[in-house]
Amino acid sequence: MAKKNQTLGEFIIENQADFQYSSGELSRLINSIRLAAKVVNHEVNKAGLVDITGAAGEVNIQGEDQQKLDVYANDKFIQTLTNREIVCGIASEENDDFITICGQKEDHNNKYVVLIDPLDGSSNIDVNVSVGTIFSIYRRVTPMGSPVTIDDFLQEGNQQVAAGYVVYGTSTMLVYTTGHGVNGFTLNPAIGTYYLSHPNMQFPEDGNIYSINEGNYNHFPQGVKDYIKYCQNQEDGRPYTARYIGSLVSDIHRNMIKGGIYIYPKSSTSSNGKLRLLYECNPMAFIVEQAGGKASDGHQRIMDLKPTELHQRVPFFCGSKNMVEKAEEFMK
Repeated sequence: MAKKNQTLGEFIIENQADFQYSSGELSRLINSIRLAAKVVNHEVNKAGLVDITGAAGEVNIQGEDQQKLDVYANDKFIQTLTNREIVCGIASEENDDFITICGQKEDHNNKYVVLIDPLDGSSNIDVNVSVGTIFSIYRRVTPMGSPVTIDDFLQEGNQQVAAGYVVYGTSTMLVYTTGHGVNGFTLNPAIGTYYLSHPNMQFPEDGNIYSINEGNYNHFPQGVKDYIKYCQNQEDGRPYTARYIGSLVSDIHRNMIKGGIYIYPKSSTSSNGKLRLLYECNPMAFIVEQAGGKASDGHQRIMDLKPTELHQRVPFFCGSKNMVEKAEEFMK
């Protein structure tokens, strides 16, 4: 039973038996993510005081300009996970290909691979808006003792053993699930410890917030346009409130607490959508479903989609269950 104000370390130890393959390795992996997140948080909080904001001058595999903090966060998470020797492979939204961890012979015997978006919403750093980190953890499917292959990363979301996000905002929170509900931990910066502040987080079944970039309205499918008009109609408790931050972590975190729907659909300019299935949609879908919400591509469950490439993009609808189902009705 989760006890409010217990530390993240205490929580992990007490709930280790909930892990399907309880060996301590997954616990150490989550602890490593906790450590890297504290390092990144420290740097994020110095933005504006040191030369860490702005573009890094490089373009990532997504065709997006990398921010300096993108590069910093990516390096820190990869470095921390590699040095702890607890994963056999890492895939990052910022890297062209996956990384095989083979510093020591026994590294190939590690069970888990991690997929990560090191700094979601990084373009907001310069204007002091909340950003985040998203992570997804799978058990490898290739034989132990051999190097990882692409098959270890191209798994359906329903095979995740853990997923979570860190939101760097007015306070820093780590929210994660191992398939037994969702719990949120807030960092006490004075002592560097995360405390359980949001036990058993749940999406309200209904909400009154819709989060979508309406600036792209003319490019949206007709079903999405019709749903937006539905949200704006003055009947049955509507119109809903439009809230869009532009950081996936922040938008979904708010909607999970207050009730709402987040939509990033395909469009005439992005035929497959913009969000990445492996680094953003699958981990968020796991969290959302564990919190009683729903996540789909507008037609089918996100976590049942079979990935075909490392940086695959998909449309994304997630949030309060009744709101997502209503949006899906319009998409038909």
